[in-house]
Amino acid sequence: MSNELITPENNERVKSFFLSLDRLASAMERLFVSRKPTLNGESFYTDEELSKKLKLSRRSLQDYRNEGRIPYIKLGGKILYRASDIEKLLEEGYRDSWK
Repeated sequence: MSNELITPENNERVKSFFLSLDRLASAMERLFVSRKPTLNGESFYTDEELSKKLKLSRRSLQDYRNEGRIPYIKLGGKILYRASDIEKLLEEGYRDSWK
């Protein structure tokens, strides 16, 4: 048994292990960045997130709120939209294409 120090530079298995750890850390970071907080299992969108998702301006979302066309929650001056409400709204508005 030798007293040689094992480092990523002199051992391919150690190098592979550290590369795998780096990939795992990157994947976990991407996962946590895209994670949406939930309340009782319900996800919420901010107006900025929803406008990007639906490709609408934030002003259009405000008009929809003012007209009562889209449900929302106002919490401490912040506007939130339930993901389930938005999905339901989109499903109700779905129309088959003309043939």
